Amino acid sequence: MTAMSNEEFDLLDELYFVQPYSYLRDVTGWEDELILKTLDSLYKKGYIKCLSGPDEERFDQVDVRKEGKDLLYLATKKGLMTHNTL
Repeated sequence: MTAMSNEEFDLLDELYFVQPYSYLRDVTGWEDELILKTLDSLYKKGYIKCLSGPDEERFDQVDVRKEGKDLLYLATKKGLMTHNTL
């Protein structure tokens, strides 16, 4: 099992439901760079999925650091399973 940083754990905690980037920024109070870096890491591990709209999952390769502020996020089953076992 891949280790999860405290930041990854905290962000994943907010992604049991679809959430926009602005929500994550408001709830964490983190700088954009930290949020985007953490989202990118979670995405690359397969722990979150990216959406263009509430019901529009992105199936292409997403550049989270470039497009991240315009997307919505949701934990994947893999992400939830890992989150709940830590």
